[in-house]
Amino acid sequence: MITDQTTDTLSIFLQNLPGAVSKLKNRLQRNYEQLYPGLHDLIRIVLDEEEANARKLSPFPHLLLPDLVDAHIAQLGLEPVNYENLFKPVRTSAEQNHQLIPAYAGC
Repeated sequence: MITDQTTDTLSIFLQNLPGAVSKLKNRLQRNYEQLYPGLHDLIRIVLDEEEANARKLSPFPHLLLPDLVDAHIAQLGLEPVNYENLFKPVRTSAEQNHQLIPAYAGC
């Protein structure tokens, strides 16, 4: 049963979707530029192409975009961003004091 509240929630979600995709593209751009600082234009082209593909494949392109971009980057012979390592702690000289300092990759 669809209620007015469900309809309102869906409407708000669909209104916010373009902004969410844009923010995701910006975040992916920053992540890849950290890995490949000289490839700004190439990364932007890949993101634009894969956004178009994601929009053709799904009404929820933000769910597919990261994987499509990673696959495209891999086809170019580049390493995809390793999302698992973005927030791993980095050991420094403070290690002697048994302290860990977290490393954050510009998210």
